[in-house]
Amino acid sequence: MELRPDRLERQLAGEPLRPVYLVAGAEPLLVQEAADAIRARAREEGYTEREVYDVDARFDWNTLTQGIASLSLFATRRLFDLRLPTGKPGKDGSEALREFCEMSPPDTVLLITAQDWSKSHAGKWSEAIARAGHLVPVYPLKTHELGEWLLRRLRSRGLVATPDAVRRLADRVEGNLLAAAQEVDKLALLVGGGARGPSAEAIDVEQMERLVADSSRFDVFKLVDAALAGEPVRAVRMLAALRGEGEQVAGLMPMVAREVLSLCGLARAAESGNVMSAMRDARIWESKQAIYRRALERHPASRWESFAAECGRIDRAAKGRGDGDPWLLLERLLVAIAEARGRKLLAS
Repeated sequence: MELRPDRLERQLAGEPLRPVYLVAGAEPLLVQEAADAIRARAREEGYTEREVYDVDARFDWNTLTQGIASLSLFATRRLFDLRLPTGKPGKDGSEALREFCEMSPPDTVLLITAQDWSKSHAGKWSEAIARAGHLVPVYPLKTHELGEWLLRRLRSRGLVATPDAVRRLADRVEGNLLAAAQEVDKLALLVGGGARGPSAEAIDVEQMERLVADSSRFDVFKLVDAALAGEPVRAVRMLAALRGEGEQVAGLMPMVAREVLSLCGLARAAESGNVMSAMRDARIWESKQAIYRRALERHPASRWESFAAECGRIDRAAKGRGDGDPWLLLERLLVAIAEARGRKLLAS
């Protein structure tokens, strides 16, 4: 069965452990917490022996198969913890995992964790896991989902906060769930008994300002995503945060230029009506296709070509081979991408 991460704990509490679990996705905190919940449940059920396997290009899948088949000298129940960073076991691994699912030995649980997941990772091996156990895909939270996640996190620590305070917390930790989790835990310690329980007084925005450090950690991927999503204020704020953290425009431009050039090709494809096919060919992640479509609707192909030319100008300025303040030029480019009146902004 396929489960969302927020349903996993209820499922674990309501049934005996399944023989196999796959927890996979690019959000490390959510993957770690889901896997920890499975490990904790295994300990409760007497799975006291745990063997860890780290899969790399040289991993011999017979090692896992033989380990599972061997008799334990120390415990009757064993948990096999398989770390599969890429989420792709290859031919030998797929076969080994399918065989385990079809003939899983008693008193054995196989937990597989991966740091990446999409439909391209799925195959007969993951289908076998979903039939015999649970597949828990973990996707990065979208911007509009962060507030609800923070609310649940606060409630789990016995805290109440006003909507404005939750929004301020989201602003401070945007996109960084590890920082968010740390800030919520810190709030639980600092607030103490003053705002706990359903009848407690809610933390307001002023308290949130005082208690929460500015833990925003923006990267260039989220910077470009904000511009493509049509969020100029957010993009400018991210750029300022990157500058404050000591980043250089020359280091940011390769990714910005790559995304803009990709949009150039997609914009030309859109004019002939083949944009979805072009996205598949370009291997654009499904989670990003919506913001790509919005960006393509905002600007014609000719404007994307002018954005690409501007990337070259900014790169030259950043390397001292052109005129202008590279930070200001990059800010204008990002706002231009985010706004339908982009050409006028670049001309100013």
